[in-house]
Amino acid sequence: MTTEPRGADDPWEPQGADDPWIATVLTLFPEVFPGPLGISLAGKALERGVWALEALDIRDFTSDKHRSVDDTPFGGGAGMVMRPDVVDRALGSVAERPGPVIYLSPRGRVLDQEMARALARQPGLTLLCGRYEGIDERVLEARGIAEVSIGDFVLSGGEVAAMALLDAVVRLLPGVMGNAASGTDESFERGLLEYPQYTRPAEWQGRAVPEVLQSGHHERIRRWRREQAEKITRARRPDLWARHVAKDERNEHDQATKDGES
Repeated sequence: MTTEPRGADDPWEPQGADDPWIATVLTLFPEVFPGPLGISLAGKALERGVWALEALDIRDFTSDKHRSVDDTPFGGGAGMVMRPDVVDRALGSVAERPGPVIYLSPRGRVLDQEMARALARQPGLTLLCGRYEGIDERVLEARGIAEVSIGDFVLSGGEVAAMALLDAVVRLLPGVMGNAASGTDESFERGLLEYPQYTRPAEWQGRAVPEVLQSGHHERIRRWRREQAEKITRARRPDLWARHVAKDERNEHDQATKDGES
């Protein structure tokens, strides 16, 4: 079935689709894809047709013999800016593909696990990779393109960011991870960092696996893991811990309100 693409007004709203999840990447360097996405779980899922990937060269949408995609910025300044007409033609060529269009940009909404889950519920997405000093603002406005960042740092282009986003999303697609439960126990899934993991041997270089993990007592193990996740999050990511506490307080307030109304 064909699903109409959405604009940026509500790009995270889920849509239904029976076809494979489709990823389209617009880039000046299509040869770098699939890269690491072609190996391990994502690569196997790609081979099985769980998802599909196509990288298109933005230079194919130029109109001059030099295949120019950039020009000097109005107002002066260092570097070059990608032209709106070229980028617009590239975007127009994939306008009927399913899912939102995302421009990888340091000024965008920061990618997190909640966003990855929302994008995994889409039938696909189109990723626009910038280079140089970025893309002319007018085409982003005209197309209503959502902007997403993978962190507070600057990369040479959007390709690495696109791979990170795709990896985060693809692994959440049904049928990609061998153990579906593993995705629910990872960092950020419950607003906390993940608890420590251990495997054989039970003792290594004088360091033993915590006794509780060898006890076979599932409830004790669950409580220990929860305590460890909370301890690590408090120490390493106070920002996450503050959000987690605030969410718990909101949930308690909402529950108390419901109890009072019943």
